[in-house]
Amino acid sequence: MNRNHALERVADYFDSGAFLAELNRRVAYRTESEEAGSGDALAAYLAHEVAPSLRALGFDARVVDNPVAKRGPFLVAHRHEGDDLPTVLTYGHGDVVRGQDGRWRDGRDPWRVSVDGERWYGRGTADNKGQHTINLAALRAVLDARGGRLGFNTKMIFEMGEEMGSPGLREVCAALRDELAADVFVASDGPRVTAGQPTVFLGSRGVVSFDLHVNLRDSAHHSGHWGGALRNPGVVLANAIASLVDGRGRIKVAALRPLSLPDAVRRALADVGVGGGPDDPDVDADYGEPGLTPAERVFGWNTLEVLAFETGNPAKPVSAIPGRASASCQLCYVVGTDSDHVEEALRAHLDRHGFECVDVAVTLRMAATRLDSGSPWVDWASRSIARTLGAAPVLLPNIGGAVPNDIFSDLLGLPTLWVPHSYPGCRQHAPDEHLLGPVAREGLRMMAGLFWDLGDAHALPRVPRESTVSTK
Repeated sequence: MNRNHALERVADYFDSGAFLAELNRRVAYRTESEEAGSGDALAAYLAHEVAPSLRALGFDARVVDNPVAKRGPFLVAHRHEGDDLPTVLTYGHGDVVRGQDGRWRDGRDPWRVSVDGERWYGRGTADNKGQHTINLAALRAVLDARGGRLGFNTKMIFEMGEEMGSPGLREVCAALRDELAADVFVASDGPRVTAGQPTVFLGSRGVVSFDLHVNLRDSAHHSGHWGGALRNPGVVLANAIASLVDGRGRIKVAALRPLSLPDAVRRALADVGVGGGPDDPDVDADYGEPGLTPAERVFGWNTLEVLAFETGNPAKPVSAIPGRASASCQLCYVVGTDSDHVEEALRAHLDRHGFECVDVAVTLRMAATRLDSGSPWVDWASRSIARTLGAAPVLLPNIGGAVPNDIFSDLLGLPTLWVPHSYPGCRQHAPDEHLLGPVAREGLRMMAGLFWDLGDAHALPRVPRESTVSTK
């Protein structure tokens, strides 16, 4: 059999309803890693769903305990065909955000795939159960078409805590560094640029999440009797935030801004748009860093976001000056930002502007990464996808969100290629999360083509590993 047979097999898998059945079975696991009582479901997904599927494909698979207490386990799997063959490392996560039962439109159950036209609703359909189901099915199609061989070695790691910042993933990968050694990393997460544009992204923006707290007194006091005599923590915190980022979204702290937008990144984003889809919000053209396009702001620059702000009792306000105020904030940043000293930069800025009473606590760090677009693996992936679909994919230096790519690129030293199967309007992390059927079908064919070409010695790039590693 040949490459076309692999593409036909994986398309038949989708058209027959087998993909829907497999995805529905996986969505039914309530793998909400943010919920304290989800431990059994997280372990069961790996032990009873993923591991048996991989063993049926000839993989050795084992569950690895998380070194971080009370966090979800990992699964490590191998399929070795020859010492002289290339090796790919791939990844997926089986945990999801909270299902938010009762908030889905038309009474949909988040734990069952509901098909409505092209939209396949269900928690995890887009993030990430649908995406790793596509990749595993593509491997199976290539295995069948090549008569029980892939033509390359495969290593996999699945985690069950990505939605909580991947606790333990770095430690496990460090401990298994030699075992996870490979030539290239290929995985799927996040959205395409648009539903109709197949995309490859080469890294991700990093994230530093931090909380701001103003604790002035233990109780509230009547706003009429004490107004003007007591400092209001809500007012203080609002002004502290305004000193960090202005009303149009421009970061005002030099240490939290990138030094520049590299010319190579600007060129890569020249024809990339943001929004415009039927489910996308309207882009605010006058918001964000002046002089940049929306794509440059999302993929090439830093942003500071306020995710939550609370003072007093928002649900039932009373005429009293509250004693406390707090905000959850997030810095999304690109390669070149000194992310290791964000907390110090915030502290120094707030003190300099008279906000010594605002406490800062960093709660999460994820590093920014970006593979050199000149890597031969990037050209290889683009040519493979173009061969399958008839058009080259959009190449993004990094996505706007965050994935734990630094663990694979920096810790394991791999060139990283992410091929997403979702789209910006998928309602990821919200009620009504969904996968688009046509995008899933196209993703199945695209990945089958990639995996076929990985096993074709004539199609592989000839390059030393050291020259393709990403830079932080």
